Amino acid sequence: MKGFAILTLAVLLAEVYCQFDTHQWDNRSTIVHLFEWKWDDIADECERFLAPKGYGGVQVSPVSENIVAVFRPWWERYQPISYNLVTRSGNEEQFANMVKRCNAVGVRIYVDVVLNHMAADSKYPVGTGGTTAHPASKSFPGVPYDSLDFHPTCSIEDYLDVFQIRDCELVGLKDLDHSKAWVRDRIVEFLNHLVDLGVAGFRVDGAKHMWPRDLAVIYSRIKNLNTDFGYPPNSRPFIFQEVVDLGVEAISRDEYTDLGVVTEFRFSRELGRVFQGLNPMAWLVSWGPDWGLMPSDRALVFVDNHVNQRDGRDVLTYKTSKQYKMATAFKLAHPYGISRIMSSYDFCNEDEAPPTNDGGNTILSPKINDDNTCGNGWICEHRWRQIYNMVGFKNTVHGTDLNDWWDNGNNQISFCRGRSGFIAFNLDDYDLDEILQTCLSPGTYCDVISGSKVAGKCTGKEVEVYGDGWANIIIGADEYDGILAIHKDAKL
Repeated sequence: MKGFAILTLAVLLAEVYCQFDTHQWDNRSTIVHLFEWKWDDIADECERFLAPKGYGGVQVSPVSENIVAVFRPWWERYQPISYNLVTRSGNEEQFANMVKRCNAVGVRIYVDVVLNHMAADSKYPVGTGGTTAHPASKSFPGVPYDSLDFHPTCSIEDYLDVFQIRDCELVGLKDLDHSKAWVRDRIVEFLNHLVDLGVAGFRVDGAKHMWPRDLAVIYSRIKNLNTDFGYPPNSRPFIFQEVVDLGVEAISRDEYTDLGVVTEFRFSRELGRVFQGLNPMAWLVSWGPDWGLMPSDRALVFVDNHVNQRDGRDVLTYKTSKQYKMATAFKLAHPYGISRIMSSYDFCNEDEAPPTNDGGNTILSPKINDDNTCGNGWICEHRWRQIYNMVGFKNTVHGTDLNDWWDNGNNQISFCRGRSGFIAFNLDDYDLDEILQTCLSPGTYCDVISGSKVAGKCTGKEVEVYGDGWANIIIGADEYDGILAIHKDAKL
């Protein structure tokens, strides 16, 4: 019997093994997390900005109906009350229209799905679509779930106990029992409905709180992607799973890498430490698995995400913009991992709601300024020139290796990507002024960090590359950006 169980799991793993393809267009890369955006605004953003700038996909906030919490904090989206598609971001019709419009311009949609649990106890257990529930008795008629669909009540006290982590309640959230056929059926129905609407894949929230064997069964039952939206026949949804593994708990990210891509939180921590000056940039010469990171094709990488940007510690955020842009540029220039950009709203406390105009009930649309930045309380890091031009850099150098590394032994580095691109960084307190190998053909290039190539001219610094690929690279210690980047498509 044990041998049969092992064989069955092996078959399931084989069925889900192909769920590592992002399904992005060939000339696109990089997922942007438009955190708490409304569906209509995402559709507009796909057409007016993301597609023209070469972004490949959008991670959207949870789509399932959630409980209405006091003061409307962001985390209410992670307390589902039903699987109906109605949230502050919009209703099902608006969601479906957004997915259709974004797919039409080559921007894929990945849905953040909350499968581990349902909402915690609440004084007023009413959802964003008007559905009522009774979390205290584990009754969620909108699905429906009742007490038999959940693990017995217990709290997670010890993160060295795998059974507590996976079978007990995270901060009081009612923990579903994914070994139950009824629970699996309801989750699969929910995911398949989203596939029917044209999504390309899923970010699985709290994956480490679910048993891999249960997730393998659920993933194997998700439909192939809907060919009406340009996906090839038999395409599997892209799966990336939230597993916070900093090496100090009982559960390892490696338990999930056969099921799909996994969020690499060590990337965020270690890169943050480097660009805060806690470790020298020269050490990045070995960046990747040698730093204890997962294999590149299994790692979803980010400088910050919507949770750890609120935790502080070693994580860089928009609040330290120069270092944040430098870390993001390094991430986009380096070939390691599958990249995601965080697009935030301004916050002063870790629970703060997204920008609204009526006490939290209606999300404000971002105001788009003349310089492409955002207003109305939205940060929109994905619209910072130093970031979106590096998305273009990443697209240009796609398929090339990293070569011709140079460093000064401390916090000045440079490297090439094949013969397609070159980037340099200066985090020292003195100028970088060196003759460096750019690996590019001779000519004049536009530095895509300080400006852009527009109508054949550069709005920022220009770099002269000589016949053998060498160029005098200058980055002042007091410059607004500590980066210089050029590539073959930025040649003037």
